[in-house]
Amino acid sequence: MAERLTVGRVAELAGVSVRTLHHYDEIGLVQPSARTAAGYRAYAAGDVERLREVLAYRRLGFGLREIADLVDDPATDAVAHLRRLRGLLLEQRDRADAMVAAIERELEARAMGIKTTPEEQLKMLGAQLYDTIGSAYPATRRTEPRIAAQIWSALGDARTVLNVGAGTGSYEPVDRDVTAVEPSAVMRAQRPAGAAPCVAADAQHLPFEDQTFDAAMAVSTVHHWPDPLAGLRELRRVARRVVVLTYDARTPGWLERFWLTRDYLPEFADLLVGWPSLADMTRAIGGRAEPLLIPWDCADGFFEAYWRRPEAYLDEQVRRAVSVWTRVGPEAEQRAVNMLREDLASGRWAERNRDLVALDAAELGLRLLVA
Repeated sequence: MAERLTVGRVAELAGVSVRTLHHYDEIGLVQPSARTAAGYRAYAAGDVERLREVLAYRRLGFGLREIADLVDDPATDAVAHLRRLRGLLLEQRDRADAMVAAIERELEARAMGIKTTPEEQLKMLGAQLYDTIGSAYPATRRTEPRIAAQIWSALGDARTVLNVGAGTGSYEPVDRDVTAVEPSAVMRAQRPAGAAPCVAADAQHLPFEDQTFDAAMAVSTVHHWPDPLAGLRELRRVARRVVVLTYDARTPGWLERFWLTRDYLPEFADLLVGWPSLADMTRAIGGRAEPLLIPWDCADGFFEAYWRRPEAYLDEQVRRAVSVWTRVGPEAEQRAVNMLREDLASGRWAERNRDLVALDAAELGLRLLVA
């Protein structure tokens, strides 16, 4: 496209208002790179390509701040965006098809005088948790080198590695033959170009023969599995070595370890009701458990990562990339954030947690299971 398109023509072709395009320009999301002789905005080919990506993400339900992070990612080119969008659209199509099928089944049941249960009715609206939080992952959930070193060391001399609950690919060793498993299309679509091949499956039903891999790994994902012990046994079945990063929530006083759960978010305890003990998880893989310390400047923004940087929890983007906040619900989240904001402003948090500033790393319950 050698010529420039006027703002009116772009609005007409894209099916949006001129006002919307002006807003995108004002906030720096899509800024036309040229002007007409009369001084009006004019869009070059690159501008149109960026706008196409913005509008596609917008129509998939992404917020403008999330979209800005996605389209400004220097590691993602136009082809990678198209692949990601294709994955998201296919997921949306599959979800719509599944809902149509569920509705048809209920219509057939009602025609025969059978009323579906409340659980069955809700299942048609069910979604993978990562479909809600996954879009925020690229901005804050990055590989922490010191944690990665401990995980990769535990993999030993394994050459073939299965990464279960792989997400966007954090902690996948680049010097080994990795196969990823991830049930969420939103997460799969955000895997970078050149990442390991990814299979759509869940941990409880791995589509591999016994002892297919030298090692299987699972990083910060077991708490999302419907049956953690069954998933861990599957890892043991398909691999000769197993490495799992998880959380110990059964040791007496565990809720008191972290000031955020102790002082602001006691609802966290409800999320882990029925959670298997560390001993049960270790037995499921036939291995051992070792503590994993969290550095104060941890690059991976998981729930406990900001233990010495409390202001980070006031950032909505940080919270959106952590499943805990979605699971406790907006009321508990807002109350915790407001209380923390007040305590930071008054100095109460600093006084209550003054011993933390001297620590370079904290033991907050993370465990590395190795078998």
